[in-house]
Amino acid sequence: MTLLVVMPDDDPADVVLRSRDAGLIRTELAALGIGFDRWPVRGAVTPTSTADEVLALYRGEVDALSARSGMRVVDVAQLLPEPGAAWVERAAAARSTFLAEHRHAEDEVRFFAHGRGCFYLHVGERVYAVVCEAGDLLSVPAGTRHWFDMGRTPEFCAVRFFQEADGWVGDFTGDPLAAAFPDLDALLAGER
Repeated sequence: MTLLVVMPDDDPADVVLRSRDAGLIRTELAALGIGFDRWPVRGAVTPTSTADEVLALYRGEVDALSARSGMRVVDVAQLLPEPGAAWVERAAAARSTFLAEHRHAEDEVRFFAHGRGCFYLHVGERVYAVVCEAGDLLSVPAGTRHWFDMGRTPEFCAVRFFQEADGWVGDFTGDPLAAAFPDLDALLAGER
């Protein structure tokens, strides 16, 4: 289930809001111009699932969103556990790619078909950590400063929507802010 944790950007220990209430999360994010929705989860995603198989499960929603939003490029990004040291190295490298604050020239739209990941949205003087799980659709407007954590043991499959093929390329801000905030695993540990 989705989790929203809101913290001042200068004091990550001061949790202003922590909620799993989808309605409240939608309202809080909408006030920032960020879209949040839920799609029904269909079928299981496994390490052998192909992008075409995942897209086929959500074809109706994908086509409708693409038509509404003008997103012309759709792909699937997934990192699912595999045995062996090579996977551990690949997972660590993939995780480190977007842990620093960055922004994109176009909207970042993601649907989680499986697993979880956390978008940290730096808006104004606050950081909104949105833990997305299977069924969550998040639409982050172009230019929004953010970073993404897939956790120490990544497991996710996300459908990504772009206007252009290079829409995923990040413009890194150089701000070390992200390092001061709890990672995805620490956010979830707070619930145990």
